[in-house]
Amino acid sequence: MSPARWLAGVVSLGLAGALVLGHVTTAGPAEAVAAATDDRPSTLGRPLVGGADPSVIKVGDLYVSAKSVDGGIAVRSASTLEGVATAPKHQVWRDTGGLGEVWAPEIVHHDGQYRIYFAAGSGAAHRMYHISSAAPDTGYSAATKVALPGDKWAIDGAPFTFGGRRWFVWSGWSGDTNVEQNLYIARMSSPTASTGGRYVISQPREPWERVVGDPYINEAPQPVVDPSGQLHIAYSANGSWSSQYCIADLRLRAGGDPTYVWDWYKSNGCLFGSHAPTMMPGWDPTLNVDGPGHHTFVLPRGDAAAGPPSGNRFPTLFHAVAKGTPYTWSNRYWYTGTAVWWGNTTYRRANVPGAPTDVGYSLKFFE
Repeated sequence: MSPARWLAGVVSLGLAGALVLGHVTTAGPAEAVAAATDDRPSTLGRPLVGGADPSVIKVGDLYVSAKSVDGGIAVRSASTLEGVATAPKHQVWRDTGGLGEVWAPEIVHHDGQYRIYFAAGSGAAHRMYHISSAAPDTGYSAATKVALPGDKWAIDGAPFTFGGRRWFVWSGWSGDTNVEQNLYIARMSSPTASTGGRYVISQPREPWERVVGDPYINEAPQPVVDPSGQLHIAYSANGSWSSQYCIADLRLRAGGDPTYVWDWYKSNGCLFGSHAPTMMPGWDPTLNVDGPGHHTFVLPRGDAAAGPPSGNRFPTLFHAVAKGTPYTWSNRYWYTGTAVWWGNTTYRRANVPGAPTDVGYSLKFFE
């Protein structure tokens, strides 16, 4: 999502006919909503479907996607990941109540239900909402507001289970004005209700995530558990209106408390991006796209605890702009890609509580 996420232009979803295994990668905040379309032809020779901010999960033998379109949310399902691109579109929810812009639906399959979390609202009124159904593409409930601590501006929310507890992570404001977007976490007592307070786990304070701002951005958090059982929140940094947009990582130290900010260690640069100066040492910039960000891991049921084992590439989706193309929202596409766990990676920090280094898994992304 963008800092104020008024989406300008049509963003297309590119689901490639096969996973791209290519190169290993070691304006302003206000956007005006435009009508989304689903049939803009590909300029890259790949099967595409319009949309913004990918969310695709696998349930049994079925791949299911959710996206914001036509004043609401549509779902597509197919027997292959690439088949989602041409699968029939099912509109499962419309904003008949006038909530406002509908952003970045996140689909999971928890407790036997398909659950879609999305942000809706206008300006400072954006909050998280939830719909659910026993079927992937029909029968969804009315939208229910997710009761998050503090009831502040919130977008890009994702539920997950870790350590036997329900959690929710999202991007939001500290107060009621758009100073910066932070990542927050809260315990959940149900799919739509929190318990206890909200806790900041990341702020855009590192030089490499402050290249583009006003405001500075941490958003699009995606939880996943690595092969050693440590929790990661991979997220997007820098303004989405810029080719400096990139993906970075938070890793919870072994045995750490998810609500304690200093138990989280941040990658020392972008793990997936198009500008060499902002990349983490040992990670290379992209060859084919600019500004990759707001990704999704294609996990079974969208379950963070079902993170893949080490040694195998696993599917991802992200949006970006083809190199050689002006970086505008209307030129973004969703691409399939892959990632792999990268072991024995040290994240370093200074002048904060706790140990200055933490060693564990990180992520390498492939275009």
